[in-house]
Amino acid sequence: MSPGRHQYIERETGRIHTERFFGDGILNVFYNGQREETGLVYRLLASPWLSSVLAWTTYDLGLGRNIAGMRRFVDACNIDLGECIKATQPCVAPRDIFERQIRYWECRPLEANAAAIVSPADARVLIGSLKEQSSIFVKGKFFEPAELFGPGREQWSRAFVDGDFVICRLTPEKYHYNHAPVSGIVCDFYETDGQYHSCNPSAVISLATPYSKNRRAVTLINTNVRGGTGVGLVAMFEVVALMIGDVVQCYSTDAYDRPVPVQAGMRIEKGKPKSLFRPGSSTTVVFFQKDQIQFSNDLVENLNRKDVVSRYSAGLGRPLVETDIKVRSTIGYRKEESHAL
Repeated sequence: MSPGRHQYIERETGRIHTERFFGDGILNVFYNGQREETGLVYRLLASPWLSSVLAWTTYDLGLGRNIAGMRRFVDACNIDLGECIKATQPCVAPRDIFERQIRYWECRPLEANAAAIVSPADARVLIGSLKEQSSIFVKGKFFEPAELFGPGREQWSRAFVDGDFVICRLTPEKYHYNHAPVSGIVCDFYETDGQYHSCNPSAVISLATPYSKNRRAVTLINTNVRGGTGVGLVAMFEVVALMIGDVVQCYSTDAYDRPVPVQAGMRIEKGKPKSLFRPGSSTTVVFFQKDQIQFSNDLVENLNRKDVVSRYSAGLGRPLVETDIKVRSTIGYRKEESHAL
């Protein structure tokens, strides 16, 4: 099999799919291992300026007047425009597709069990435990936990020692709203400066701690409150990627109406839209404290499948297999409710 091949498992059907990478050839040039991180070209490639230019040419200009080309993209990616709240035709630009709003209350049902933890995004996910390893190795590393929180936030990184995590990788055709994975009170929210690296697996495996270097929004949620999910502190990292100019905080309690920015002290409810990634591919990482949750059995079983080709691997070359799941679908339960899996 080709060493560049990458496969994932579709949760709903159990089928194995080979991922189609958009701009993979370009990314291979950008992250080919020969670049110098201190060089001008590398700094430009990871800069907000170039990220914005790439986003504009790709999503506002590239197919902006080519409705037939956009239709081919929609068809090739099996994007269901019937899920959308508003008709998306005629479209002005691909951005209209990438920033679409869907009837998530119908198309992405939420489990009634208050102990359930849900996926924050339509994404390909990897789960893991910080108790087993301090980092996830992929030639380099996905992240070091303390680096994700950023400087001066040691109290938060200490709170998640030996905890669990889920990495949700959005691809360009995905619905790009993040939803709250749990219910609780926001006890801290901040953004960290950084560069704009791709979250394409080719780029991820060629750079040390790319998620830790990227610009990201960090939300700390206390779920041990009245009406909360009851799994302690939860940390949510929304990681900006190549061709993503921004992540917009726009929490809404009623569909997408009257959105408000996320800030400390506000209550957020599980499954409600929290933020919007600008077009491209992006990653959301969620940390859970030690012994608070039990991941769903199918995600655990898929992770270690040996019949799936993955670009991701743990130590000693053990493959790590992603599962493609829907936003608001259950990824695990509060520990004492694990019998419900």
